[in-house]
Amino acid sequence: MTLLAAAAAAFTFATPAMAQDATAPAGLRVEALVGWDRPGIDGFHANGILVGFGAGYDLAVGNSVSLGIDGEISDSSAKRSGVSTGRDLYAGGRVNFAMSPKANLYIKGGYTNARVKVSGVGAANGDGFRAGAGGQWIVSGKTYVGAEYRYSNYEGGFDRHQVALTVGTRF
Repeated sequence: MTLLAAAAAAFTFATPAMAQDATAPAGLRVEALVGWDRPGIDGFHANGILVGFGAGYDLAVGNSVSLGIDGEISDSSAKRSGVSTGRDLYAGGRVNFAMSPKANLYIKGGYTNARVKVSGVGAANGDGFRAGAGGQWIVSGKTYVGAEYRYSNYEGGFDRHQVALTVGTRF
């Protein structure tokens, strides 16, 4: 969490000098994601493949900064000893920092709800929070690719680390 705070401070103070010709991302966006998921509880971890879809809306609040909202639904193949993760829902906010006309960095945080399944017992949902940081790069027109790290912490000591690669478009 300290790393995210330090990154946010660095981006905030570095943005005006680095992004003089950059424009903050704005408008509706949709994206697909794939990546690595490492859920766990009390030292018991599994690894899996993360897949999902996200959408959001960003509003420019300055030349190089925009504020946004995010929503996402994802799933994971992580499973170990009869315990597997199910769908994960996320809703939160983010702050974007334009670094160049084609690149932006962001920090995000919000509410998340994950499902965990135990063979022979059933499934349970857990509420929690997510914090993350990432970047997006325009590859053509309004199409972008991105990379993001995020950490989620749920009730009952369950947490997860994820690295996601995204491809999306802005409208």
